[in-house]
Amino acid sequence: MSLNYIWSGFFLVGFAAALAQFLLTGDTEIFKRIIDGTFDSAKAAVMDIALPLAGVMTLWLGIMNIGEKAGAIDLLARLIQPFFSRIFPGVPKNHPATGHMVMNFSANLLGLDNAATPFGLKAMESLQTLNPSKDEPTDAQIMFLVLHTSGLTLIPLAIMAQRSILGAADASDIFIPCMIATYVATVTGIIAVAIRQRINLFNGVVLSWLGGMTAAIAGMVFYFTHYLTKLEIELFSKVFSNLVLMVVIAGFIIGALRRKVNVYEAFIEGAKGGIQTSITVIPYLVGMLVAISVIRNAGVFGYVMECFSWLFAHLGVNTDFVPSLPTALMKPLSGSAAKAMMIDTMRTYGVDSFVGRLACVFNGSADTTFYIVALYFGSVGIRKTRYAISCGLIADLAGVIAAIFVSYIFFH
Repeated sequence: MSLNYIWSGFFLVGFAAALAQFLLTGDTEIFKRIIDGTFDSAKAAVMDIALPLAGVMTLWLGIMNIGEKAGAIDLLARLIQPFFSRIFPGVPKNHPATGHMVMNFSANLLGLDNAATPFGLKAMESLQTLNPSKDEPTDAQIMFLVLHTSGLTLIPLAIMAQRSILGAADASDIFIPCMIATYVATVTGIIAVAIRQRINLFNGVVLSWLGGMTAAIAGMVFYFTHYLTKLEIELFSKVFSNLVLMVVIAGFIIGALRRKVNVYEAFIEGAKGGIQTSITVIPYLVGMLVAISVIRNAGVFGYVMECFSWLFAHLGVNTDFVPSLPTALMKPLSGSAAKAMMIDTMRTYGVDSFVGRLACVFNGSADTTFYIVALYFGSVGIRKTRYAISCGLIADLAGVIAAIFVSYIFFH
């Protein structure tokens, strides 16, 4: 029911804000802007997201099927099983969903969004086979979704590229703050869901895995900051991430050929599901993106910013970070809108300003919670979200707070 109230609230709050502007300020264009925005968002949901997703899904579901027949997915599942069995206790040992989730998380870590989405949708589909109640998510599906919405990414290549385009003196200076903020969001997401599901995180295996990941990230941060220049960091991220993806494809094919699998037929067999999955999610995407456009075009975010400024000023808190908050508020709703907010902030305040840099860190600290809920749950027909959204937003909030603190340390 939470998604029902949130979705309805977007429309009703947007209408109330628009009506107030019409009556109090005489803005006769407000309703036209909102309606035009609904048409644009509905079109974008189909033409810019669902249809391009169909091609990407067709490709990667085919590749995924080759990997399954090659035994690569099972191998990944066995490698990660000790950790996943603790945080996904409802998933049987060596279940294919484990391998699919690993592929999704790996693609996200490398910033490979186009590959991460098909892997994630396949993981959700695999988890749905374990779901006795098909219209609401299992504990495992919620944990997976929240981990995904926390957006753990090692190298924010797209953000660094955008900063470079706008003429930043050091496009990669947001690399460490982004990594710290998104890691805080991910760990917070795990803790929030674990509390709800009564999962014991004070387990030797869990602590060793989390400790190992923390050490690995810290080590990479140290190496990048002490031994690589900004150009070398960008080059490494670009080459390494795409090289890993090509290694995955080649490895799947080689493994399948060794098992005497008809690789092309396996690809076609898996690829057939790409179009159907894309068609399935269209209503969910249209509904969510249109609702988001209503509240955005109604000017609600402007009023929220004014309230934040007033509140923090009266609390005696430094308010230098407030102008960058639109990016943070938009990120859980729409990735493209958050990117637009980030770019607009950099252009307005300066690409190397504190506000401009913080907007970039906000954009890299988490993922689009509502969009991911609509896409992933919609792809398998889940309508009741339970506590997935609340835990996802808790992770987002942790990422935002961490982004503010770390940006004050690095840039203020």
